[in-house]
Amino acid sequence: MFNRNKFMAQIIMSGKSMSDIANMLAINKVTLYRKINGKSEFNRSEICKLCECLNIKDVKDIFFDKQLT
Repeated sequence: MFNRNKFMAQIIMSGKSMSDIANMLAINKVTLYRKINGKSEFNRSEICKLCECLNIKDVKDIFFDKQLT
């Protein structure tokens, strides 16, 4: 399950804005917020881009957090 809090913390630590992230993923900011809020899911290529852009070391910590299930 997606861990919104860890994801948002990673964005803050990266110094990037939501607009930066949306542009990097080539999606609208509204679409990004829907994904962050669980209305839709990040696809595999988006997860790969986010891990690279936000320096996410362990994809499971954010995108597949078992503690939230």
